[in-house]
Amino acid sequence: MYGLIGKMLTTPGKRDELISILNEGIREMPGCKSYVLATDPSDENAIWITEIWESQADHIDSLKLANVQAAIAKGRPLIAGFGERFETNPVGGFSSEL
Repeated sequence: MYGLIGKMLTTPGKRDELISILNEGIREMPGCKSYVLATDPSDENAIWITEIWESQADHIDSLKLANVQAAIAKGRPLIAGFGERFETNPVGGFSSEL
């Protein structure tokens, strides 16, 4: 398993719009076990993204998918930058639809 936790910073006031775009682009990604978008309660322009993949290769391959490429292109103007990024090795847990 391969995991990523990252912080994305949006242009002021565009967080909800970017979340909507990202939600559209994350459907049907082979190898994706979990993809969670969360707002940061201490920063109104920050999004935390937590991902779990079967493998790092599946994650890399997902970036080539048409739906992901479309979301990236649509969302890019709303992204101000990136914060922390952590790679993990998931070993257990629980997942349920939000």
